[in-house]
Amino acid sequence: MAHIRSALLKSGIKVITEEMPDCESASIGVWVKSGSRDERPKECGISHFIEHLLFKGTKKRTALDIAREIEGVGGVLNAFTSREYTCFYAKVLNKDAALAIDILSDIFLNSTFDPVELEKERMVVLQEIKMVDDTPDDLVHDLFALNIWKGNPLGSPVQGSEKTVGSMTRDDVLGYFRRRYHHGRVGRVFITVAGGIKDKFVVKLIDKAFGGLKNGNAPPVSPAPEPSVGVRLIKRDLEQIHLCLGVPTVSQPHADRYKLYLLNTILGGGMSSRLFQEIREKRGLAYSVYSYLNLMRDAGALTVYAGTSKGDFKNVVNLIIKEWGKLRKGVGREELSSAKEQVKGGMLLGLEASDSRMTKLARDEIYFGRVVTVGEIVKAIDAVRLSDLKEIAHKTLDKARITLVAIGKVAKGDLPAGLRAG
Repeated sequence: MAHIRSALLKSGIKVITEEMPDCESASIGVWVKSGSRDERPKECGISHFIEHLLFKGTKKRTALDIAREIEGVGGVLNAFTSREYTCFYAKVLNKDAALAIDILSDIFLNSTFDPVELEKERMVVLQEIKMVDDTPDDLVHDLFALNIWKGNPLGSPVQGSEKTVGSMTRDDVLGYFRRRYHHGRVGRVFITVAGGIKDKFVVKLIDKAFGGLKNGNAPPVSPAPEPSVGVRLIKRDLEQIHLCLGVPTVSQPHADRYKLYLLNTILGGGMSSRLFQEIREKRGLAYSVYSYLNLMRDAGALTVYAGTSKGDFKNVVNLIIKEWGKLRKGVGREELSSAKEQVKGGMLLGLEASDSRMTKLARDEIYFGRVVTVGEIVKAIDAVRLSDLKEIAHKTLDKARITLVAIGKVAKGDLPAGLRAG
């Protein structure tokens, strides 16, 4: 049985641990409650840039040293930046947990941001931005966020733009890093650990390794966004039209999230979903079609993605909206029961590994300020009734609130009736 504990270090850092006695690995994550939505327009992409730079050398390790040490024990060292948080993490065998903590603390506290390495990594990030721009089935999701959260940093691309990343100076990067990750980190930086290691042992290691962090006043958080409605068409010479069609939803902490999980599963959450069956299996109009939820601390969106031909674009959009209408009328008992088992099964299977457990601890802390147990989640999913699903479908799947973004050989005349490009 797993045991979850929380400790507050002398430095003010919160450490949340989950002991998994039968697990051979340990996953350690250093989390910062700061992401792309906290950046000013000229800083767009700076959090993601910092994520890259923390692997480029410290006062005692070169970038090659960092890679060799972690890979020399078969471990993984990585990081990611989202709109609301940034994470630097390691996954190693239990016996190598001390090494992983030492490396994580070293890159977080002692990175040099060497000017030569910074310029090299700037080029890498610029290539990443170009890669996304050249991949329409990735780019369309960024453009959808930019349009539904228009005028709010929540909609800005996590990786930034060529203009913003290209103009950032070393002083800009260092200043932001110190404000957001070091001196401005009261309650903003915390650490989660999951795996087959003892709680007291790992907390002692972390307390020693991260004692150099200082208290400070946390910078203000970004304002809540107001969703926008409308259609944006981007013409490109592509074989397919890639589209994202979605609507705003409740936020991650909202009690209705469990209803949304089930609604999304039924709509487009797998091969048995309504959209997959109707658009791909029955009609062959798309190879890829699915829906997903992007729930944040004060906002959310349910989005449908599809890639289809120019001739089938209007039909696919109409079919998506038609399925929304059907869901607003309700679902059958068997379909709801199946969706519940799919959501619960996917969650339980996903939590078998130490890194997924470590991530769950962090997301619980970010969005709820407490541990949300698996038993609590299962109980809440099972409690959703047919009437609850109908209610959330009516509230969410509203044609008047649609945002649609499409990339390809698309024109205003390809839009279904009732949707007009701005």
